[in-house]
Amino acid sequence: MQAKKKAKAKAKTKTKAKAKAKSKSSAAPSKMIDARIRELGDWRGETLARLRALIKEAEPQVVEEWKWMGVPVWERDGIICTGESYKSVVKLTFAKGASLPDPARLFNSSLDGNVRRAIDVREGETVDAQALKALVRAAVALNKSKAGS
Repeated sequence: MQAKKKAKAKAKTKTKAKAKAKSKSSAAPSKMIDARIRELGDWRGETLARLRALIKEAEPQVVEEWKWMGVPVWERDGIICTGESYKSVVKLTFAKGASLPDPARLFNSSLDGNVRRAIDVREGETVDAQALKALVRAAVALNKSKAGS
């Protein structure tokens, strides 16, 4: 009987610890993105910060999240895009990019999929700010149209 009580108490403690960790990480995703930008400390951090600023300019009500063990995510009525950093690129992946108009041809990665599209930004490259903001606005409009149906 004593062993059963101990196991139950241990499971309860684990559950509380998980909930505390989850609330801590979900409470401050913007701060976690700030930390990632500082942690990168090179052109990738600068690029991620610039892309983030453009996303926020395009959609002031964007919600920043921190998902999948360390991926910045921008949402409004659904996922707009994620921002991953790799050794040679900073990648913005648009969750429903295949359904978005891209007249400026910013999408240059993940072009074969049926749903996602991505923009890979390499060191020294710049992204057309107006075109990126247009993509973000189009993604939000698509999310809103799907949320209403």
